[in-house]
Amino acid sequence: MTEAYIVDAGRTPTGRRKGGLSHVHGADLGAHVIKDMVVRNNIPDVDYDDVIFGCVDTVGPLAGDIARTCWLAAGLSDEVPGTTIDRQCGSSQQAVHFAAQAIMSGCMDVVLAGGVQTMTQIPISSAMTLAGELGFTDPFTGSEGWVERYGKKPPTQFHSAQMIADKWGFSRTELEVYSLESHTRALQAIKEGRFDKEIIPMAGVTMDETPRESTLEKMASLDDLFGCDKLTAAVSSQTCDAASAMLIVSEAALKKYNLTPRAKIRHMSVRADDPIWMLTAPISATEFAMKKAGMQLSDIDLVEINEAFACVAMAWLAETGYSHEQTNVNGGAIALGHPLGATGTKLMTTLLHEMERQDKTLGLQTMCEGGGQANVTIIERV
Repeated sequence: MTEAYIVDAGRTPTGRRKGGLSHVHGADLGAHVIKDMVVRNNIPDVDYDDVIFGCVDTVGPLAGDIARTCWLAAGLSDEVPGTTIDRQCGSSQQAVHFAAQAIMSGCMDVVLAGGVQTMTQIPISSAMTLAGELGFTDPFTGSEGWVERYGKKPPTQFHSAQMIADKWGFSRTELEVYSLESHTRALQAIKEGRFDKEIIPMAGVTMDETPRESTLEKMASLDDLFGCDKLTAAVSSQTCDAASAMLIVSEAALKKYNLTPRAKIRHMSVRADDPIWMLTAPISATEFAMKKAGMQLSDIDLVEINEAFACVAMAWLAETGYSHEQTNVNGGAIALGHPLGATGTKLMTTLLHEMERQDKTLGLQTMCEGGGQANVTIIERV
């Protein structure tokens, strides 16, 4: 089977809510990383087979197939198509999977995979809340089949996170300790310039705006969220504005355009768990991926798991026994933000660069997703 190679990867900084990227139209935000990727690689724009972008809450400026709009807003060839996909928080990680699968099947040779999200302009869950004017209070409880199976109370990520914290016995203080470490690692990474090679500055924003100097005392002073006594903004991922992209090609494309591969896609899988628990799937998905890939988790040098909430990563660490020292080494979404549809390729971009910095071979990425799903990707440096 044809291998799928990662040739390039980049991302905008994460702009904090109402921060330096908050005024940028989604098409222009995505176009910025796309154009940079095309300009710095020796492939004519007309030769790209597809643009696959993740995006959630595709309304307003994110509607109308934002993947295609981003490519066109970048001033590139009319002939290249684009498609927008939604696997909730894992959308752009799934974009990588679809791109790699197209290349491995022999159907395509050059695909741009990525994602974009403007969470200041289009707040989280806008696609759900805006339908209220049409008589739909949520996507679930109008379904007879859903209600019969799961009841009339719609799932929420906050109650799911509280359930996880309770089940694994994490106290609010323990969640805050984990969160503070995320900020500490992110600030240290910025200080040492670890993100410099992966970030594509935009609109005067040259570095992630989201990491904070905080203390456990400050975190302890915050009110809880939605009646969940262990959850506060401090132990949750930050909403933000960002875009990210990766160039994935076949071996034939490497030779044709004289490209140097940085990594190859070693494994891809996606599994699901109980949608009411919602955020636990990375645990079972990682176990599934290890069996499918014929590997042990001890084979993996570095891991990126999305910190939707502190308890998500903490439960994964507790169940897998994997080292926290090798996980989210530069901080996670609690400090660096979670731009929904862009997070998958954002994390993979950081993972690739960190593997290169440390001269490591294998990296694994996973993340919880709406509906109780989780993607797992293993990349191998070449």
